[in-house]
Amino acid sequence: MEQELNQVVQAIAIASDPSQVALHQQALQFLSTVQQNAENTWRLALAVFVETNPNGSRKHAAQARFYALRVLDEFLDNRFEPLDDDSFQTLRQGLVTYIQSEYIYGSAEMDASFLRNKFAHTLTLFFLCTYMDQWPTFFTDLFTLIRPAESTSQTTYNQHVSLLFFHIVLEISGEVADQMIKSARQFSQARQARDARVRDAVRDRDAGRINEAVLTIVADGAERMTALRKAGTASAGSRELDGAVEVVDWGVRTFASYVGWIDINLTVTPTTVPLLFSLLSDLSLAIRLATSAALLRITSKGLKEPGDKLQLIKVLSLGQVLDALEAKTRLEQATRESDVDEGEESYREALGRLLNVLGLELCKLVEEATTDDVRSEASQLLDQILPVMLRFMADEYDDTASTVFPFLQNVLSNYKRGRKTSSEPLEESKRTFLTSLLRVVLQKLKWEEDSDPDDMDEDDKAAFEDLRKDLRTFTDSTHVIEPSLVTDAVRTLVLNTFTAYRNGATVKWNDAELAVYLVYSFGEINKSGSKGRAAFCLSSSVAKEKRKEADYSEYPLTPHGEMLYAMIESGISAYPHKTVVMQFFEAAARYGDFFKVRKECIMPTLQAMMDARGLHNPESNMRARVFYLFQRFIREDRNEISPELAVSLIEGMRDLLTVQVELPEIEEGQDLLSEAITNPGIFDSQLYIFETAGILVSLLYKTPGQASAFLLSIVKPLLEDLSASLQAVKGAGDVVPILKVHHIIMALGNVAKGFPDYPSPVPEGYISPPLEVFTEIAQAILVCLEAMNIFKVIRDATRFAFARIIGTTGPTITHLIPPLMANLLAHFEPSELVDFMNFIGLLIHKLQDDMFSVLDQLIGPLNAHITGLLVQPANGTDDELARADTKKAYLALLNQILTSKLQGIFTSERNNTQLEGLLATMRQLVEDVSDPASQKAALSFFGRSPAVNGDAQTQTLPGFERFIYEAVIPTAFAILSSPQYNIKDGQMLTVLHEIAHLLQTVLKTRGEEAFNFFGNVFLPSQGWPADTIVDFTTKLRDLEPKAFRKYFADFVRASRAGS
Repeated sequence: MEQELNQVVQAIAIASDPSQVALHQQALQFLSTVQQNAENTWRLALAVFVETNPNGSRKHAAQARFYALRVLDEFLDNRFEPLDDDSFQTLRQGLVTYIQSEYIYGSAEMDASFLRNKFAHTLTLFFLCTYMDQWPTFFTDLFTLIRPAESTSQTTYNQHVSLLFFHIVLEISGEVADQMIKSARQFSQARQARDARVRDAVRDRDAGRINEAVLTIVADGAERMTALRKAGTASAGSRELDGAVEVVDWGVRTFASYVGWIDINLTVTPTTVPLLFSLLSDLSLAIRLATSAALLRITSKGLKEPGDKLQLIKVLSLGQVLDALEAKTRLEQATRESDVDEGEESYREALGRLLNVLGLELCKLVEEATTDDVRSEASQLLDQILPVMLRFMADEYDDTASTVFPFLQNVLSNYKRGRKTSSEPLEESKRTFLTSLLRVVLQKLKWEEDSDPDDMDEDDKAAFEDLRKDLRTFTDSTHVIEPSLVTDAVRTLVLNTFTAYRNGATVKWNDAELAVYLVYSFGEINKSGSKGRAAFCLSSSVAKEKRKEADYSEYPLTPHGEMLYAMIESGISAYPHKTVVMQFFEAAARYGDFFKVRKECIMPTLQAMMDARGLHNPESNMRARVFYLFQRFIREDRNEISPELAVSLIEGMRDLLTVQVELPEIEEGQDLLSEAITNPGIFDSQLYIFETAGILVSLLYKTPGQASAFLLSIVKPLLEDLSASLQAVKGAGDVVPILKVHHIIMALGNVAKGFPDYPSPVPEGYISPPLEVFTEIAQAILVCLEAMNIFKVIRDATRFAFARIIGTTGPTITHLIPPLMANLLAHFEPSELVDFMNFIGLLIHKLQDDMFSVLDQLIGPLNAHITGLLVQPANGTDDELARADTKKAYLALLNQILTSKLQGIFTSERNNTQLEGLLATMRQLVEDVSDPASQKAALSFFGRSPAVNGDAQTQTLPGFERFIYEAVIPTAFAILSSPQYNIKDGQMLTVLHEIAHLLQTVLKTRGEEAFNFFGNVFLPSQGWPADTIVDFTTKLRDLEPKAFRKYFADFVRASRAGS
């Protein structure tokens, strides 16, 4: 054994030495084998851990001994049967001897403190294996070691063994009762049962003695702390004091670990409560934090009877204690001023968490108690701690303030439930509390004056935004309980702030920002308020049909309208702090309907947006955001903008209508063009400006010549730049000109997007947009595509632009679609297929019959391509997802063709030979039970076919009705009887509903022919009884769709249950 032991020790030394390159891996493999073979090597490990030199020091290095404990852990963990007697005695003797020599007479691993924790864990695993049957006196034996030995001069409990005892109890609590630890490891029924037996046995045998020992040692340590503090802090005394503090700290932590799973009558006594409260205000921060955690565990302990829980809360009197400690720590916090003491702040956090749990438990009693006495008393105690909660919530440190949020949310939920069941006025005590709460919330919503949101750490900024969301939730709840309280508080703060600013008073930036933020968020708070113009002015007397023409300036404003009006009139948009200005823009863009009732507010808002505060801001990130907000504002209020103002705005933003190309920094192996498209810098935001230009030009529609001239003046520089960039592209390496072409095409598309959609049908008196200019734009883009169709980014940009141009021009540029398609398909990547089909679908929607010839040429090759893709095996998850997207887009396109009555392309001279193959593919999709979404879409295709959805004389798709009768309907019924079909699955139920729709549509449109088919041909061939056939066909014919779907689903359920 000596030789094997030396081998292990040497291997550990090699594994711990990075310089031993040649043998390092071999040593690790050897040690892994030893550990995995712990059933046979544990004795070796025990020897490595406990062996001593002649002078009593440990023979082996700390790393070797740590590894030895890992082997012992491997041997003991997950062992649910008793050890054989020899193994048990060997282990017990070795471990107890080690404790005596190291913890009583030795230094308790002073030079390797990490071994103490590891040993406590190993000893706990040994305890779990042996306590039930082999070592029931485990704690009794341990207690004898804690008491002072007669041969020593020690008069107090052995500190080292006491700490070992605490660590072991902590480990035991973690193993048998900590749900977090249990959920983190793999579930084992045997382990669960063993841990439960051990937990019950400890309760029965030793819980009282464990608790007594812990509290006795803690009380003894507390007395020593008091005595040593009085005696002063000489060096030796200081070390002794640190030792006493460590014992008390770990003792209280140990107490906290088991209060949740042993009898409450043991842990809460006339002795323990005063001890804990004295420690809760101890000089040692660690002890205070540990005590707070212990009291939290006691408070949250589950008790069966509400009366018992109430009694526990009364015995603890935590409300009064926390009230006093909150006041004390708040005063200390104020005394420190700007000197932050993170330790003391963590103590206030702990107190806040303790109050939060106390509050939640009282709320639970108020809600769930079955007796009025308990409910009433709990309610009184709850009311007493509400002011304390608000004081914690008002703490300048957000981490402390947020500790009581769950408690507050519970209180507000309770109030809301009460308001729903009562029409009585709100109780004065609740009104007073809510008023105080709003004061705290409005203060907490404010940025700190010395913070700079633009220069903040992103995590800190996100944390404050999250805090604001939480606080707004409380405001929302308060608004539900008593709307006038919130409205009055917010309105008063906002109007006072704006009035002060307008009058020239000094307003701090964070006060100004808060006022604007409250205006911005009030619409979310006032969820129950009116919508549209009615949210901002009291105009309920205006008839619905006259709302667009009415003059709203004569109607009084709502509180929100007053706040918005005051915000704009105050000139706060000129405040010299960008956070305030940006919040102003956010609020103005969000509430476009306000400007329809107070049109005089439009000009000052636009002036702010147009100058250096907004669109011309020197900071690109602010400029980029305003590009979007400006577009949103103009789009929402375009009907309030006169042609003269539109012209002025176009001129004011003309300098922004040049395309900017930014190249990102790339890493080795990355493609510069792809990365530049993925990270385009400000260009993504600049697209909003081009769209806004289109909106403004469209407002000149009453003077077509002027509209055409202005549009041309905007796009001509872009077209010239496009031509120059096209000529500069000589190959794939010319990234900047390629990007320029891509960006300009996108920009031109967004200019078109700003115009209204081309109407269908065209109404009388319709004034067309400048179609000749858009035709010129489309032709220029097509020239670029023809020259650069090898570049995917250009193909993508062209689809993007044409989709928007066609939306504006309608069929005007239909003649460009064939060359567009030819060039889009000249070079084609699989990843473009879905986008291409969606693009075709959009063209069908916009152009309808004008797409017939294009589709006639396209559908055959497209069908062949898709069918080929679907039969190929998928290579991995990404391939499967791509295929699913392709199938979805393909089915959507086919259904759109039928919806637009373009089904003639399937039977044209060019494509009629492929119809049978298409129908077979669709039938296969219907049969695929693994993909309910595609099944439903394929069934929808058959349901929309003219043979089904037309009349019995429709012959647009010859042979189609025969395919419906002979293939589709039998397949549909086969699906519903398939073992893989699960009617409980929501998606599969929608397939059943689609089948029901198909059957009713066939019967409705094919009439007697279909009725005879079901009643005399198909259903009899399936072996249906005659009376079932009659009942089914009658209901199929007579029931409304919704009723038939329900009947059909019940019918299928019953049929499958009986089969």
